[in-house]
Amino acid sequence: MKITLQNIGRRFNRDWIFRNIDYTFTSGETYAILGPNGSGKSTLLQVLNGSLAPSTGTINYLLNNKPIEVDAIFNQLSLAAPYLELIEEFTLDEMTDFHFKFKPYRPGMDKEAVVGLLNLEGARHKSIKYFSSGMKQRLKLALAFCSDTPMLMLDEPTSNLDNQGVDWYLNLVQQFAADRLTIICSNQQHEYSFCKHQLNISDYKNK
Repeated sequence: MKITLQNIGRRFNRDWIFRNIDYTFTSGETYAILGPNGSGKSTLLQVLNGSLAPSTGTINYLLNNKPIEVDAIFNQLSLAAPYLELIEEFTLDEMTDFHFKFKPYRPGMDKEAVVGLLNLEGARHKSIKYFSSGMKQRLKLALAFCSDTPMLMLDEPTSNLDNQGVDWYLNLVQQFAADRLTIICSNQQHEYSFCKHQLNISDYKNK
């Protein structure tokens, strides 16, 4: 999988959030998109995953050297983000079944394995609306990591996680991120310390 940005910019009204980004993301590599709160990290991630159009520039996707249209890119990615909502009326079992109707499981994974990974066997028939914020974040991450997609995109992945939850997240990275194009939006080093490449939004504010 390869994503190529050429002269990408996004503005809100007359103000540029970022501009003139020329960058290439490739499979098997890990990338951190960095910047302070409100700097535009999430906006860039939404441009990358096709949910937000750039104000200027072009973005191209290649999978096995074949182009993919932007309106089909969602089939190739897994996403976990604070603004991505779970269906709170569903139980854990129902949410897992629903999610994996649209995304295939990673090899060796199934519903039992996902529930076991979450260590929530006792809550599988409990409505998600009764989950703690940390349980919800774990579920978002598990669904993303355990989906067999060439791209993995995570925005503030350890939001609402305690120290044990952070260790659990880093273990998921080791298990499920190695062979994918992985992009992390963060301003906390423990979330992206494993990333080989860094793109700082602040470098593209006034170009």
